Amino acid sequence: MKEKCLIILTVLLLFAFASCRQEKKKFVIGVSQCSDDIWRNKLNDELRMATYFNEDIEVDFASAYDSDSIQLRQIDAFLDRGIDLLIVAPNQVATITPAIDKVYDSGIPVIVFDRKTSSHKYTAFIGADNHEMGRSMGEFIGRSMKGQGRVLEIKGLSGSSPSIDRHNGFVDGLSKYPGVTLVSSLQGDWTEESAYEAVKNSDIDLSTIDFVFGQNDRMALGARKAIMEKVGASAKTRYCGIDALPGKGGGMECVIDSILEASFIYPTNGSQVMQLAVNILKNKPYEKENKLMAAIVTRDNADILQMEYDEIAKQAENLGLLRTKVDNTLKLLSNQKNYMIILIAVIVLIVIVSVLGYLVLLQRSRIREEREEMARQQVDFYTNASHQLRTPLTLLVGPVERLKKTLSSENPSKEVTTLVDIVDKNTRNLEAVVDYMLKGKDDEMGKNAIVVGDADVAKMSLENTGGSVSDVSNVSSDSNVVDSENDTRVLIVDDNDDIRTFLRTILSDRYIVDEAANGQKGLAMAEAQVPDLIISDVMMPVMNGLEFCQRVKGETTTSHIPVLLLTARALSHHQIEGYKHGADAYITKPFNQDLLMARIENLLRNRHLLHNIWSTKDETPELQPVENKKENAFVERFKQIVEQRMSDSDLDVETIASEMSLSRVQLYRKLKALTGSSPVELLRRARLLKGKTLLETTDMSISEVAYEVGFSAPSYFTKCFKDEFGIVPGNLRDS
Repeated sequence: MKEKCLIILTVLLLFAFASCRQEKKKFVIGVSQCSDDIWRNKLNDELRMATYFNEDIEVDFASAYDSDSIQLRQIDAFLDRGIDLLIVAPNQVATITPAIDKVYDSGIPVIVFDRKTSSHKYTAFIGADNHEMGRSMGEFIGRSMKGQGRVLEIKGLSGSSPSIDRHNGFVDGLSKYPGVTLVSSLQGDWTEESAYEAVKNSDIDLSTIDFVFGQNDRMALGARKAIMEKVGASAKTRYCGIDALPGKGGGMECVIDSILEASFIYPTNGSQVMQLAVNILKNKPYEKENKLMAAIVTRDNADILQMEYDEIAKQAENLGLLRTKVDNTLKLLSNQKNYMIILIAVIVLIVIVSVLGYLVLLQRSRIREEREEMARQQVDFYTNASHQLRTPLTLLVGPVERLKKTLSSENPSKEVTTLVDIVDKNTRNLEAVVDYMLKGKDDEMGKNAIVVGDADVAKMSLENTGGSVSDVSNVSSDSNVVDSENDTRVLIVDDNDDIRTFLRTILSDRYIVDEAANGQKGLAMAEAQVPDLIISDVMMPVMNGLEFCQRVKGETTTSHIPVLLLTARALSHHQIEGYKHGADAYITKPFNQDLLMARIENLLRNRHLLHNIWSTKDETPELQPVENKKENAFVERFKQIVEQRMSDSDLDVETIASEMSLSRVQLYRKLKALTGSSPVELLRRARLLKGKTLLETTDMSISEVAYEVGFSAPSYFTKCFKDEFGIVPGNLRDS
């Protein structure tokens, strides 16, 4: 029943989502503009308007703001997105051409507009003839000055094809008038400010300039501003440019107001660009080279051209408003349809949820009854099992008591006496638990008796035998503390005194053993001592073993330490829980001594060591990364400190440890565990590797290199260098 309901629900939801999904555009066109100005904004508006008549076209615009690097990244981004066609106006010819070639070679059509590339790898070109515009302006200026005078040119961005073509055309146009002198061609970058600075900072006698040709209107206005400031109102200079943009502050208005003598219409024709793109995408006929018509603007025709533009702009605005209204109406209809579908889906969902809720209640009632039955069966099982334990307990208690009496008449070793006492005490603890379970208490008390931890068992036993519970303290024998930092140190964390004693007995021959009675004390000892391995119980007071393990793995100082959980919780989900909290191994009680020792040795042997921790990349020693994120962050911090202060001969382990908020011992033990090398060895190797790189890649003397990498004496650097690489520094350059 539930499966059928879920299938119906899934089908309805899929239907609702499919109905609400909007249809994607069929073609995506990326437009990469070299800059952001009035002319290019006008072109973008015309391209956007052209999509009104091409519903299957989506246009994505990007502007490089006159930056080659930005345009290269934008073209790569378009390629990664998976556009269907690229329209691009290259910022500079040589720099941008490789990126355009890459798009073309990938099979994506490319339309180059306005500006050219140095390659033939493009699908089509569309734009005005910049050489012809420059030539026409040269001839216009020559005629205006009646073949005599001095002319100043302001060029656009260096390396851009319009700047190159307009200059060459302008020179050709002036060549018809030998009496006209081109005084200079100053370099701008298409902006008004660049022309202003170029003219202002030039050494030209501006009072002798009769005509200024700016390769666009903005640069012509910038030159005019500079000449007016330097020459004043007496200046007789006239100005002309290219673009003749309509609207407020545009070139056409400047011609009407006699600020510019003339300008040249540089057409945008976004509709033609879009039509060319559509023809290419839909495999219709098209021309590879497409020239846009252009015309000179003077005071004679500027008023008429401005009126025509105003009318076109008004019609375009009306068309945009109409388009918006149509889109809103269609969107409203689509939303109403989606709302209706969603409403139906919600009603069906409510019905299904109600049915499922009723089924869940029935299921919960059945599960509750089954759990109660299982609880009763568990109590019966543990009661029967407790009875079966009486015989082996008797066989344990008797022989142990007899063994103690036998030993009392002899002179056994302290280790033998300790082991017998542990067996005797825990045998009686087990007997007390079984007696408690057999008293016929209710189910809840029976459950409590079987889930108590080691400390609770000991307490129960002592209470039943009339004893008292002593405080559990943190034991760390002074005899186990040695001066050598190279010996392996194991920390035992367990609330049971006998378990700690037993573990210390079997481990102390091989390792330095520290002890803690709970997780809180164990964490403090781990941070202070930084042991090589931790053995911890799970069920402990104050802080249990799972929280302790998680805290150890979460601290920078201790995160690398292997943790072995030793506990009586033997079920699989208990072990899974331990591993989720960061445990490296899990052994259940009772355990085999040889198995425990083998597991400890394996954990110590398999710790991740960073051999060859330093490598060279370019001219900087690099630390090899580790897989664990916390260890990687620790190593990266160590690397950063060493690299930043490598030239400081006073840099030592104490300084590095202080900057890493660690003690000297903590830093030593953690790096030793991770790398197999001490901090001093790592610091010296980093300095030697950096020194070797400097000797190989620079002309610095050996003494200069020694001081640069932090050695206080060149002779000591030479000695260490030979010890590390088997060759003296002087011979390195000769080889």
